[in-house]
Amino acid sequence: MFVECVRKAQAALTKLRSFVLLQTTKYRGQYADNDNQFKVKLCGAPCAEPCCWMGSMICFPCAQYKLRHMALNHVSPGSGWSNYTCCQSMFGGCCCIQPGNLGEDSCPQCCMCCEACCCPGMAVSASQGVIMQHYNLGLDEDDVRLIRCNNCLQFLAVCASCLNICIDFEGDDAIVQCINLVADITFCCVSGCMTARTYHEMKEREKEAPEQFQMQR
Repeated sequence: MFVECVRKAQAALTKLRSFVLLQTTKYRGQYADNDNQFKVKLCGAPCAEPCCWMGSMICFPCAQYKLRHMALNHVSPGSGWSNYTCCQSMFGGCCCIQPGNLGEDSCPQCCMCCEACCCPGMAVSASQGVIMQHYNLGLDEDDVRLIRCNNCLQFLAVCASCLNICIDFEGDDAIVQCINLVADITFCCVSGCMTARTYHEMKEREKEAPEQFQMQR
């Protein structure tokens, strides 16, 4: 019984990693009057960059590692990992866990790998945030709805997993597994869309001003 409770608790904690913690209120508020928008919406990203979209879902940590490196060097060409901090310091810290004091200077690649594996939602949000801040891009209402839908599903999955620890009835495990499955699929699709759209934005921006990026590099 104890082992079963521990297993259910671990499942609930695992779901917390899947929140796409893009602070929609912050970005909508900060850039509410800004007409700049991404080249494609989140829903259009799979069609714009199908290989990137599928690849990011197949191997999420590798995709986020590559995307962050591309984003940092898109904003500051030739900078490598010198401007990297955990989640680019966009989500603050907690107690002793503070971005910039986690060994990023000595081993940024290792820290990025840990970030992509332990905080996948914040990892993809931070990479997109780098590009949003650089070009003062905003989110349209459809993007906000999609991100909030994902976050609500993740929250529902966490609540269901927690209740599953306290309440025991026939079929409860199957119900929770179904909720978790829907939440996982949604997260994979939304995070893949965010990855593909960020990649597409960088690619299109470099096409518009190739001389600028070549000279800076």
